[in-house]
Amino acid sequence: MSDILRRHRVAALLGAALIISPFVVSFAESASNAVATTQTPVAGITAPNGSFAPIVATDKPAVVTVTTVMKAQPQTMGEESPFDGGGSPFDEQFRQFFGDQGIPMPKTPPQQQAQRTEALGSGFIVGADGTIVTNNHVVDGATSIKVTLDDGTELPATLVGRDAKNDLAVLKVKSGKPLPTVKWGDSDKLMPGDQILAFGNPFGIGTTVTAGIVSARGRDLDSGPFDDFIQIDAPINHGNSGGPLVDVSGNVVGINTAIFSPNGGSVGVGFAIPSDQAQKVVAKLMKGGNIEYGYLGVQIQPVTPDVAGAVGLDHPGGALVSEVTEGSPAAKAGIKTGDVITSFAGEPIKDPKDLSRAVADVAPGAKETLDVWRGGKTVQISADVGRNSDDVKTASTEGDNQKPSAGQALRVPSLGLGLTDLTPDIREELNLAANQRGAVVERVNPDKAGSNAGLQPGDVIVAVDQLPVRNARQANQAIAEAGKSGRKSVLLLVDRGDAQIFVAVPFAAG
Repeated sequence: MSDILRRHRVAALLGAALIISPFVVSFAESASNAVATTQTPVAGITAPNGSFAPIVATDKPAVVTVTTVMKAQPQTMGEESPFDGGGSPFDEQFRQFFGDQGIPMPKTPPQQQAQRTEALGSGFIVGADGTIVTNNHVVDGATSIKVTLDDGTELPATLVGRDAKNDLAVLKVKSGKPLPTVKWGDSDKLMPGDQILAFGNPFGIGTTVTAGIVSARGRDLDSGPFDDFIQIDAPINHGNSGGPLVDVSGNVVGINTAIFSPNGGSVGVGFAIPSDQAQKVVAKLMKGGNIEYGYLGVQIQPVTPDVAGAVGLDHPGGALVSEVTEGSPAAKAGIKTGDVITSFAGEPIKDPKDLSRAVADVAPGAKETLDVWRGGKTVQISADVGRNSDDVKTASTEGDNQKPSAGQALRVPSLGLGLTDLTPDIREELNLAANQRGAVVERVNPDKAGSNAGLQPGDVIVAVDQLPVRNARQANQAIAEAGKSGRKSVLLLVDRGDAQIFVAVPFAAG
């Protein structure tokens, strides 16, 4: 995530006394089990005054409020609500919309608050039989779900299916009569500058519509493998989550999901899930109730120009494997740390997000072919795709029993680094395993290439140009040899905290 997003809040549309469901999306008529809808598409706005009233009159009856009751952990004295002015979990990263759905109501002392709380969001009807789409984070953990129609009718709802990775859920209500619906639109046709309308129930005041334009496409908020958000400037606030984003023909082109805000309120930067993505997920949820995703078992990072130069690629692109999970499909297939995956299942991989999406879209058990750049040439690898889970998997750290040597830091002048060996004190300070090998970055010259590449004191260099190093002297020698090879940069494999990453450092900048 960019530094800007780390300094500000990107939040699901949830509030202190209410929680907002991202969208309710209609089911595509092109799907095999699509539910017939009753709406006639609204013609594009042609009135001299440019009024959106015809669209609102047609779509608003299909917009609903989703209220959930869920278990909540009581706050203790001194704890801050995630939506108070400080300490928000959204200050650090944009999570999967975002765990804590119920925020205790401040009516009694925190330690006496009840074990239940209500959350509020929005949704929309996509089937006249009562099929509704909303965000998964709206209903996650709910013990009961209630839907309020635009005319005020309250109906109990059942959960048909949900998908956390796409943050989508499908509900069903029984009304005894056909319900008004909205139709899916084609989000792929949306371009920056196109007019859109956002529906929802902000702050629980009632169904509201706001107008704006598409600000950008393809936003990635690091919330999951399928991030491809539409950015809009139409005001959306707490409670809009799950409401439909419609085009000037009145068709659903997105689901309002999150806002970017330094203060928790709308500042004109909102995000919606594209309808083309949501429609496919909703179709699967209506059939089976849940979705299984493929799993490969690799940690990956972008191939920058410096990385490309270090591994011998003539241009940046693909996904660089920084770690392979032990026992994973990738490990069994022979994928190695340092490989650059350039295609998967016959489709080119331009960046890590491409690979994440491609693997996730494959049914578990399928056998797929990967093109991998390794040792200066492309090799093909066949892998049996596994089943994804939310369990945290870590790679084992290999090493030997050789006693590490201690000594003064060795300078690497071309990179601006001071390297030292691992000692018992350093292992304890960095919380490293006894068999960890490598060279510790003790100093970084802020004016040299190592600093510019992002290296920092405490990093442990475990490999240079994909060759393991056991101590500072080996690392220094390997870097010197890399410089003599004529390549423009050297590729360092670095252990940092609980992560393992590649860092390409250009010699020219040293």
